[in-house]
Amino acid sequence: MTEFTLHDATTAPEASKPLLANSVAAFGMIPNLHAVMAESPQLLEAYQRIHALFQETSFDKEELTVVWQTVNVENSCHYCVPAHSAIAKSEGVDDAVTNALRNQTALPTAKLEALRTFTLRVVRDRGHVDEAAVQAFLNAGYTKQNILEVVLGYAQKVMSNYTNHLADTPVDRPFQKFAWEPAQTAA
Repeated sequence: MTEFTLHDATTAPEASKPLLANSVAAFGMIPNLHAVMAESPQLLEAYQRIHALFQETSFDKEELTVVWQTVNVENSCHYCVPAHSAIAKSEGVDDAVTNALRNQTALPTAKLEALRTFTLRVVRDRGHVDEAAVQAFLNAGYTKQNILEVVLGYAQKVMSNYTNHLADTPVDRPFQKFAWEPAQTAA
């Protein structure tokens, strides 16, 4: 496997250095995902911007977590599932929500389950979601704006999940206690 550098302020390309400073300001450290992404200042900047924009959507903390973790689990991201478990914990998201997402079991409310189901449809159907699934999402209390916000969250996760797959990004120490492995599927 090709090795990627875990950049810091001394090794990163010049354009990535202020972006890594943003990471330190936000997380108190440079998460290994950001350290890898620093190889491409454009990717790191896009990721940080999309992350900020997704947090500004109409979704609350639990709903953000549902979108992020649904995509992370579906894409079997060894790094993002523990990272977002830690983030959810720090933001006060109910452990029942986080555990259900990690274990692919029913979420505590029908509305959150509708969000997970719709997000999965967007991912699995590559955006070609049938009208019945869209209507079920809308009937659960979501809006057309939320449909597009799911797309935004998915775009963010494509950047991180795929980077982590390609770089085999090591999970940061603060996230390691939330380590995760995909459930084994029957053959």
